[in-house]
Amino acid sequence: MKTTPITKADLERSVIAVPPLARNADFSLNKAANLRLIKHLEGGGVKNIMYGGNANFYHAPLAEYAGLLDFLAESVGADTWVLPSVGPDYGKAMEQAKVIKASAYPTAMLLPMTFPYTDAGIATGVRHLTDAMGKKAVVYIKSPNYLKPDTVAKLCDEGRVASIKYAAVMEDPKVDPYLSELVKVVNRDLLVSGIGERPAIVHLRDFGLTGFTSGSVCVAPRGSMQLLSLLKQKKYDEAETVRARYIPLEDCRDGISPIRVLHDAVTLAGVADMGPMLPMLTGLEPAERARVEPVAKALLAADGGYAG
Repeated sequence: MKTTPITKADLERSVIAVPPLARNADFSLNKAANLRLIKHLEGGGVKNIMYGGNANFYHAPLAEYAGLLDFLAESVGADTWVLPSVGPDYGKAMEQAKVIKASAYPTAMLLPMTFPYTDAGIATGVRHLTDAMGKKAVVYIKSPNYLKPDTVAKLCDEGRVASIKYAAVMEDPKVDPYLSELVKVVNRDLLVSGIGERPAIVHLRDFGLTGFTSGSVCVAPRGSMQLLSLLKQKKYDEAETVRARYIPLEDCRDGISPIRVLHDAVTLAGVADMGPMLPMLTGLEPAERARVEPVAKALLAADGGYAG
């Protein structure tokens, strides 16, 4: 596992995969299935793997946390960066910070709160978290009213931010008043598009963000890496053609549930058996599975099959 501090070069060298986490029927960790998915990602060229919402770190038990992080660190290649998550609540994050501090992980991402929080409260939480970890944190912005741009800028100026995952969904990603303000006060080298392939071109081309995260990369890593390469080369027409392959699965995710669809799509495509979802989530209903399965299989086939 890569343990050196995160740089701009790290953020732009690879799509940041945000995979689901495989579990057995009793909700214990399915190490074989998780390893198979990791090998698929690495075989497709992915070097950055983030375990957050799609992996349901929200509900992962504290008693499992240290062992889970040890397993992930041991399962990836020497040059693969693994990004675990903490929180989202303050108490859980501060307990997990002890594990991160004692580990070789260079950073961790604070999962976004939905309720209850304030702008100043989140900022104080980030300060306490980074002090407790002894490391910078990745800040996850999922809605425009979560943190004021100036608040984010202050945290960056204090040296507390390793990166920012920006994932506020706009009807038209080209029209984003919050992001327009954020890029004025925060170094764009720290900013990563956090909503997959759909807004990636706009975010990198029009706003100058450094890279992008993806869930669908877990089904089709080669194409997602190709998309990133084309964007870095500013070959936007070719990038649009590649991006189009991902839209049917992204439509399923947006229409049903981003986390639940991705979890089951990895299984239905034939990449790895993700098993059941950890409560408080559940897998897809039969009708939803029937909609997602052909889309997931087609995306994997277009990508050349299993890459591990």
